[in-house]
Amino acid sequence: MRTVGVEEELLLVDPDSGDPKALSAAVLARASLDDPGQDVFEKELYGQMLEFATHPQTDMADLGAEIVRCRKEAARHAGEIGCAVAALATSPLPVSPSISMNDRYQWMAEHYGIATREQLVCGCHVHVAVESDEEGVAVLDRIRPWLPVLAAISANSPFWQGRDSGYHSYRSRVWGRWPSAGPTELFGSAERYHRRVADMVATGVILDEAMAYFDARLSERYPTVEIRVSDVCLHADTAVLIASLVRGLVETAAREWRAGREPVDHSVSLLRLAAWQAARSGLDGELLHPATMLPQPAESVVRSMVEHTGDALSGTGDLARVEEAVAGLLRRGNGARVQRELMDRTGSLRDVVTECVRRTQS
Repeated sequence: MRTVGVEEELLLVDPDSGDPKALSAAVLARASLDDPGQDVFEKELYGQMLEFATHPQTDMADLGAEIVRCRKEAARHAGEIGCAVAALATSPLPVSPSISMNDRYQWMAEHYGIATREQLVCGCHVHVAVESDEEGVAVLDRIRPWLPVLAAISANSPFWQGRDSGYHSYRSRVWGRWPSAGPTELFGSAERYHRRVADMVATGVILDEAMAYFDARLSERYPTVEIRVSDVCLHADTAVLIASLVRGLVETAAREWRAGREPVDHSVSLLRLAAWQAARSGLDGELLHPATMLPQPAESVVRSMVEHTGDALSGTGDLARVEEAVAGLLRRGNGARVQRELMDRTGSLRDVVTECVRRTQS
């Protein structure tokens, strides 16, 4: 059974005002003091962010428990220095991001200008084990059209600088400003994948392989594929659903490759439209169906993903749990819908943040 690991980026906020707080260095110092040698929490590009990574897991219940535990530990460490954590992909309240100080981040600030200064967004990355780079690239080629559906499910960033953006996932639109971000063409082989990344680095536009910010890529550190399209999810159970679906997609794609089935050759232009549509409407409108690239109701497309991955999900014992989670998600809505409902009810973005702080740990 393939292992799965999740990386989540959390927003550090003032517990009273809801304003983002640039206290990541202090939170990390507190975490190291409480647990010397801890390797769960990491610094991110901005001082208002804190990242954690789970261990590789095979059982989704164990993965969910670890996500909840890491969120609670992050909240505890943050609380000890007077701030809180919120699983929000963008700050609902206005913010001036504070760039963390190291050579890499300073290089980004100098080269990318205002795009770096406005990139305070929080994502969720899912790593799934693969047997080889060749299998990994075969997977990347075959999951491309399904990635916007994951983005719609996870969408959790409707507000930007104190205003409603009109999108369910505005994070993805901001993230797309990086020169290497977005969907990719078919690679066909591991050799062609690595050559493409090397050619990108050689241009000098990106610093190194780690800046190949594809929607899905081979991890440079682990024997995994890394799927990077999701907003950080407001609710931990949605993050588990995303991880379950990602593993199902990876296993389904690997089986197709071994069976000699060619990937669907949708153009990058169409994939970009599908990603835009997912960011715009989330689960509350239409999505482009991965097979046809024609619009269908979001609920129908999400259920098509479950059907597409059904055999793989059955093989890992996840199908019933995924079906139940999808039904619950479609009733409750993604994080963007929840945030807007909170805003409609309270009329206060500060109250939205306060409630999201609570839900981050629930």
